[in-house]
Amino acid sequence: MARTIVVTSGKGGVGKTTSSAAIASGLALRGKKTAVIDFDIGLRNLDLIMGCERRVVYDFVNVINGEATLNQALIKDKRCENLYILPASQTRDKDALTHIGVKRILTELHDMGFDFIICDSPAGIEQGALMSLYFADEAVITTNPEVSSVRDSDRILGLLDSKSLRAEQGLEPVKQHLLLTRYNPARVNAGEMLSVTDVEDILHIPLLGVIPESQAVLNASNKGVPVIHDDESDAGLAYSDAVDRLLGEEREFRFLTEEKKGIFKRLFGG
Repeated sequence: MARTIVVTSGKGGVGKTTSSAAIASGLALRGKKTAVIDFDIGLRNLDLIMGCERRVVYDFVNVINGEATLNQALIKDKRCENLYILPASQTRDKDALTHIGVKRILTELHDMGFDFIICDSPAGIEQGALMSLYFADEAVITTNPEVSSVRDSDRILGLLDSKSLRAEQGLEPVKQHLLLTRYNPARVNAGEMLSVTDVEDILHIPLLGVIPESQAVLNASNKGVPVIHDDESDAGLAYSDAVDRLLGEEREFRFLTEEKKGIFKRLFGG
């Protein structure tokens, strides 16, 4: 039985697509057959982050409308044998997504033997975002350590508790995980950013991962390679830890404290 996980937040620009690509890639690297779906109809960024934008022939909406089969639209990742991408449409309206159409595609992915289905949600609370979380079993709430981002994430938690299929049917609630992105311990110590504890105290959901603010994320995005493949970067290692925790493994949290500068860095900068 596939685990359907939505990667979501209220605010834009917090790293949802970066996180969706990294988590999906990490699961596939661990032998899990994984599909990642771009729900951001009209914008479509997941294929850029995954480096497969030139291979898009059919998209999510084509499959919903019966203009292509799911097999025709799924793009097999070149780096991970077990990873498949379903891109969004750049030319359609968000209203093109329907409950019936999305349910049919998710059911077909289940039947194809996928272990994980990662739903990359657009920002906000409009149709695409609501559709991405409606069928979810679990949610990765992605937030930056700033008040506006955390407040918007709290709104999403309310939607998961009220607007999901599980909520409507009175089933066990959507399992929620907190992913804190662009974390900078130096700025936390300077009082410019919320701490991990601050965010946990506001949202009251289990911490899945803390992704440090890192140039490696931008470099990876520009190259079309999910940052989790950069196993020498702090962000890549942090995403790898988060994937392990998602699979039930214990991992100590890293990159939460400010790195102490050695004598040469103090003398010469850096």
